[in-house]
This record gives sequence, structure tokens and C-alpha cells, in this order.
Amino acid sequence: MKATRASLRYAKATLSIAEEVKSSHAVSVDMQSLLMVMKANEELNLMLENPMLGAEKKQAVLNELMPKASEYTKKLFSLLASNNRMELLEPTCVQFLQLYAAQKGEVTATLTTAVPLTEDLETQVLEEAKKLTSKKVILENNIDPTIIGGYILRIGDMQYDASVSNQLKSIKTSLIKTNSI
Repeated sequence: MKATRASLRYAKATLSIAEEVKSSHAVSVDMQSLLMVMKANEELNLMLENPMLGAEKKQAVLNELMPKASEYTKKLFSLLASNNRMELLEPTCVQFLQLYAAQKGEVTATLTTAVPLTEDLETQVLEEAKKLTSKKVILENNIDPTIIGGYILRIGDMQYDASVSNQLKSIKTSLIKTNSI
């Protein structure tokens, strides 16, 4: 919880400063690419979380990793390094992107399915998600074979679980409560 609140503060400050100089889009592009790199590279995450490695070295690695990053993205690196909070970089990126999307009137709808969506099905889901919110919906599809079938749709703090695994859990619970088959 503490990391979430702290990362939210860093994200708000970064967005505020970037908005003042009209470079919030450039910073959002940096945050997206940084998140992709962090998700693909576990060693980078371990390096950022390593308390034995100095914050200056961590900052130097990030600056080398993203040489074309915006000035304000590099200022975020510097701020996190000076406060010895480099482990907050990933949640700060996530928070920044959420704040930036909200500011632009967008919301991310996360759809979890057992198999990848076809284009037609993705269009249908996107249309249904648009009915649930007045904001522009960006669909993100996650694949999780453990849900067996169906889907789980999450928009903001709303979640609709129509997965087969959830229905099986519901049946199991009702059978246990009635103590009969």
C-alpha cells in the first residue's frame, strides 16, 4: 500500500510537470516503452529492487537503457534515485499511464480469456465495454488458460466474471452449502 501511494505521488508530480511544458505525451511514450522492457527483463527489475546496488548506478543503467527518453522522464529517474526509491519505477510508470489516460478521457478495459480473441469478437467486446462507460475504451486482452472458458472483463473498479472456472466454483459452493448432490 505504501509503495502504491508513493508511486502515485511520483506519477502525479511527473504528469503535472510534463503538462506544464506540454511534453506529457512524450513522457507517456517513454513510460510505455519502459514498462514493456521491465516486463520482458526480470534482471532489470531485480537490479532496481537490489538494495546493495547504489541508486546512482541504477539511474545510470536506466539512462543508458533509454538514451532518447524525454528530459522529464530522466528527471523522474533522478528524483527516484536521489530519494533512493528506484524500486518504485514500475508502479510509478503504471500510475502515470493511468493518470494520463484518465486526463485524456480514456479507460483501459482488461479482458481475460482462455484463448486469444478474434478481431470480430474483440470488436463486439469493445462495443459492449463502451456501453458501460462514457470514456473512450482501450481494450487489453490477457490470456489465462486457467479460466477454462468464458471471460473476465474489468473496467476500472468494475469486474464482470463470466468464466467457466467461476461458474464451477459457484456450483461447488452451492453443493457444499446444501450438502447434497
